[in-house]
Amino acid sequence: QVQLVESGGGLVQAGGSLRLSCAASGRTLSNYHMAWFRQAPGKEREFVAGISWSGLTTKYAESVKGRFTISRDNAKNMVYLQMNSLKPEDTAVYYCAASGLRRTLQMDPGDFTSWGQGTQVTVSS
Repeated sequence: QVQLVESGGGLVQAGGSLRLSCAASGRTLSNYHMAWFRQAPGKEREFVAGISWSGLTTKYAESVKGRFTISRDNAKNMVYLQMNSLKPEDTAVYYCAASGLRRTLQMDPGDFTSWGQGTQVTVSS
């Protein structure tokens, strides 16, 4: 399986921006659809954004559309999440995840087989 390591989280004021990075190792990233999920205290893990192996298809949760952008660089084995206009409700641990290519890009956590350790994002009001 591919190993994933997230970075780029931190504390930011509402309205600010952060860029999360996910570094993959062990396998070629182009063999996987990729996604970002997040989990706030006391809440279930939820889909944030996903990108197909080629980068041609992206999906976003309604709550982040127009504010977040997912991208990938297969040559560098990297996936990114640019987060703009951050809100306090975006506060969560953000996870990078990978799924195989048996299906098209999905949004269910159960479809993803590799996960990073997470990075904390805190947005103050």
